[in-house]
Amino acid sequence: MATVTRPLPGQVVRERRSAGLWSDAWGRLRKNRLALLGLFMVLLLLFLGIFGPFLAPYPYAQQDLQAIQQAAADGYGIGPLNPGQYGHVLGTDQLGRDLLSRLLDGARISVSVALVVQLVILLIGVPIGAIAGWFSGRLDNILMRFTDIIYAFPDLLFIIILSVVFRETAFGRTFDGLLMIFVAIGLTSWVTVARLVRGQLLSLKETEFVEAARAIGVQDRKIITKHLLPNGVGPIIVAVTLGLPGAILAEATLSYIVIGV
Repeated sequence: MATVTRPLPGQVVRERRSAGLWSDAWGRLRKNRLALLGLFMVLLLLFLGIFGPFLAPYPYAQQDLQAIQQAAADGYGIGPLNPGQYGHVLGTDQLGRDLLSRLLDGARISVSVALVVQLVILLIGVPIGAIAGWFSGRLDNILMRFTDIIYAFPDLLFIIILSVVFRETAFGRTFDGLLMIFVAIGLTSWVTVARLVRGQLLSLKETEFVEAARAIGVQDRKIITKHLLPNGVGPIIVAVTLGLPGAILAEATLSYIVIGV
């Protein structure tokens, strides 16, 4: 026989709200001091990357020839200034350009490439992986074979081909070539996310809560977006996080061979 628990006279009963996925994750994050420290450092780097050019003491291309001449007159010789000399915190390069200003301006480009490329990857990889994992069958086979073809093609070669072909077009010149870099790197890097999403949906779509949603007539689109993707978001976040430095390195490689930014 089931027992019913009733409040005592004068006792105030407070309704307990169910914690959502993100609120539960934030609650666990707040209990970890090292994680909060890491989050603060990441946000600081993002802030410097986005607003760095506005905080830089000099324009990134400005030459402080007067400081170099003064250093030569003071007996330091002709060459780059050392950190802390003549108002330059990190010194200058051979041409007298402030290294801190150039570092902040370069961080803006790196942060932009890292974040926007991951957005492109999510916009391509998540829908393809979700469709393949949910519908399975022939559609899954076609999408995964297409994914294997993209995965087998050399990433850097494909990025170089796209950059060279479209660099002189209006699309290639947009945002000083940044848009072309975003698309080129994103088109070659979405396969990992697509495979992860497909694997997560294949393992989750046979669970009881999905069967219950099907039984009450919930549409496939809502089941994927409201139930499956939120429950499988962990590996996707890890893949996006690991993809950030890869996008920065790809952009730096293109710049090194003079077809990047």
